[in-house]
Amino acid sequence: MSQRLIQHRADDGRRRVIFADGDDAVFLNDVETTLDLARIAIDAGQSLAEAAQARKSSETVDPAAELAAGRLLPAIDHPDTARILLAGTGLTHLGSAEGRDAMHKAAAEAEHQTDSMRMFLEGVEGGKPAPGEVGQQPEWFYKGDGQALVGPGAPLTAPAFAGDGGEEPELAGIYLIGKDGTPWRLGVALANEFSDHVTERHNYLWLAHSKLRQAALGPELLLGTPPSDIRGTSRIRRDGEILWEKPFLTGEDNMSHTLANLEAHHFKYPNFRRPGDVHVHFFGTATLSCADSVETRAGDRFEIEAAPFTLPLTNPLAFAAADTVEVRAL
Repeated sequence: MSQRLIQHRADDGRRRVIFADGDDAVFLNDVETTLDLARIAIDAGQSLAEAAQARKSSETVDPAAELAAGRLLPAIDHPDTARILLAGTGLTHLGSAEGRDAMHKAAAEAEHQTDSMRMFLEGVEGGKPAPGEVGQQPEWFYKGDGQALVGPGAPLTAPAFAGDGGEEPELAGIYLIGKDGTPWRLGVALANEFSDHVTERHNYLWLAHSKLRQAALGPELLLGTPPSDIRGTSRIRRDGEILWEKPFLTGEDNMSHTLANLEAHHFKYPNFRRPGDVHVHFFGTATLSCADSVETRAGDRFEIEAAPFTLPLTNPLAFAAADTVEVRAL
């Protein structure tokens, strides 16, 4: 049975943590956030599940009802949003090169491999090294800090200058850097790594620009070793009707890299091991509506679901008003 932690905020603003074990869910005593529980577990030499088990109350809760009431928060947050780093890796899933390669092939001769295809094939060849070894490094990108993180039900807002706002259904690893600089994986969450595929398609060198967007995290932090085969569904609703729907696969069985290899290449940089920081690392996807020529618009609703997560991640699409920035000399 899957064990999950869920962050809850009551109507009066009170914060609590829910521990769900299979179909059973209870509030925890004496802890307000998952971050607080993680710090306690590290200091005590416990797993997160053990720390949660020790604080179970007798107060049961229905997570689905709380989600519907808008009381569930993203799987992780931090009181200082600057202490959260959002980053990720692309071309990590079997089949993930197809959509990317098609986007870039118009700018390359057909007989030559694009950089995307070459990087993907290098990952297939060397992305799953033996335990204890480090394999081929993946594509890596930066998305922003905690200001860009939104929770279930909240709008994913693209800037006014964006070419589009497109979903990316995937897993995100959640990490806390311990006092001694050790990265601790707290678990994984369902995520929408929201991106601008029109900007990326124009020129691959604009990938960095296309990724500087918000991202959504589901409410459940799945504890323990992530399943190696996760199968879910990604869909877009427009005016209440399904506009597009497709299954997606994730987990190591469906990837060209191991999670350990992706983690090794992210945390090999000392500045990513600053004690107290939280990292949300998006592991990539092979399923995008833009690959099927879907053009999203404001009001569309993204829906992502996948077992063993029991709650979906849903977010409407919005576009921000134009904002003029003036740089002044001092």
